[in-house]
Amino acid sequence: MLEDLMNRIGQVHERATVKTVFGEPFQVNGRTIIPVAKVAYGFGFGAGRSNEREKEEEETGEGGGGGGGVSVRPVAVLEISGQDTKVKPIVDVTRLALAGMVLAAWNVFWIAYTIRKMARGRG
Repeated sequence: MLEDLMNRIGQVHERATVKTVFGEPFQVNGRTIIPVAKVAYGFGFGAGRSNEREKEEEETGEGGGGGGGVSVRPVAVLEISGQDTKVKPIVDVTRLALAGMVLAAWNVFWIAYTIRKMARGRG
């Protein structure tokens, strides 16, 4: 099982090339467009073993596990023309909205905390 998992990690490593981050270029109106992505890999392993004896019966246990993940996120587009090269970032609206919600919740927390402290100080 461990050998199979290590083999799969090796396959992922072989596929992590420049083409994983820079996509295939294509032509549009005399310009070359190259998509750019952020690629992140993560892996984890675990194992366990137990040999305990209870009431003269032998109990054994074994365990193991592993997992991994890959995240690919578009971040920009390279636009190459005869005159110049431009990098146009891709804005992740979902990430911006989530950051805004976290900021709003943080502000609400501190406002409520301050109001409570002030109310306790008067009483």
